[in-house]
Amino acid sequence: MEKLTERQNSNESSLSSSVPSVVSPSCEDVIPDLNFTTVRKWKDQHPGAKAIGYFPVYAPLEIIHACGMLPVGLNGAGDQLDIQYADARFGSFICSIVKTTLEMGMTKHLTPFDGLLFSTICDSARNLAFVFKRNFPEQYVDFLHLPHNPSSEASVDFLMSEYARLQENLEQLGGTKLTDAALNESIELYNENRRLTRRLYDERDGNPQLMRTSELYALIRAGNFLPVEEHTKLLKQAVDELPTRAGKQRDSIRVVIEGSFCEQPPVDLIKIMEEAGCYIVDDDFVLGPRWFTKDVSVNGNPMRALADAYSNASVYSSMPHDWRNPRHKQLIEKARRRKADAVILLIAKFCEPAYFDYVLFKQELEKEGIPHLLMEFEEKMFTFERLRTEIETFVESLLFD
Repeated sequence: MEKLTERQNSNESSLSSSVPSVVSPSCEDVIPDLNFTTVRKWKDQHPGAKAIGYFPVYAPLEIIHACGMLPVGLNGAGDQLDIQYADARFGSFICSIVKTTLEMGMTKHLTPFDGLLFSTICDSARNLAFVFKRNFPEQYVDFLHLPHNPSSEASVDFLMSEYARLQENLEQLGGTKLTDAALNESIELYNENRRLTRRLYDERDGNPQLMRTSELYALIRAGNFLPVEEHTKLLKQAVDELPTRAGKQRDSIRVVIEGSFCEQPPVDLIKIMEEAGCYIVDDDFVLGPRWFTKDVSVNGNPMRALADAYSNASVYSSMPHDWRNPRHKQLIEKARRRKADAVILLIAKFCEPAYFDYVLFKQELEKEGIPHLLMEFEEKMFTFERLRTEIETFVESLLFD
């Protein structure tokens, strides 16, 4: 244990002595802001324009943007809001992001939004959409049905019909007609944003000492609240500044994080994992901005291009079921590609899709001889001592075995 303490102190010193962060301090400030200051500011600068809040994991942001609206990601309230009303409208065994999102609605924190968009994730998220409809009948609330089996030949046509329905509703809400030209322009903007995000993920993989995952996480997640044009500027700044950094190599293991595709872990938990000796070289945090693995085509019908990209060029997650390339196989491929020493399955409490996948992940990881650890979190957590002990013990077992 003395070795672990010495190593941890060294890691913490290395973390604190790094060159200034490539991430603006305001990025971490944006995440817990339940007043949605950035959204209110954007609406003040664009009189009459609408803001649409969307529940994770995926939403067609390009369509919302092309309608002249601001898409804003909703990821619950973290530890900023006590549950007073939401418990009366849901059962006990529901993930905290569902409850705190509803609590934000019941406590008037979602007033900056002119509409809310939900999609197919799990039973709880599906029910949340219709609980909102019942409790806020005056607000535009929509549910986007996403194909569960993207390998089906019908998935593209089905999704196009859903996109068309969403387009019609947004046009009616905002009074702006969506054109193919505007949609292609939005696709190009989000393509650039995704390219930069992929670039930063690759840079972190190659040189994890230069960019901590807690930094990258805050930077990417801040994009949930900012206009894509503004967020892309932050990404470009981060890419440009990385080569000027000088980070000290730490005595850490390379790990892949899996299971946090919807509810997001607290930033402090990610920092604790890094302080305990983890180089997080890949993860499924804030999956929406990284949903497509390559650029969406801007040639031809843009709606079909978006639907085709969803069906054939999406990252894997616990949401859709692509039988062409099973998730447990893709996890192994990710771990091998990133040269990971271990996989940490970081799953939100009561997250049924993630726990269903855990069985397959565990079997495949054991078959391949890849060390793994299961950890459970809630986005409203504020104490982490038990998890700190778990991760420190796991890291020690790999470093000093």
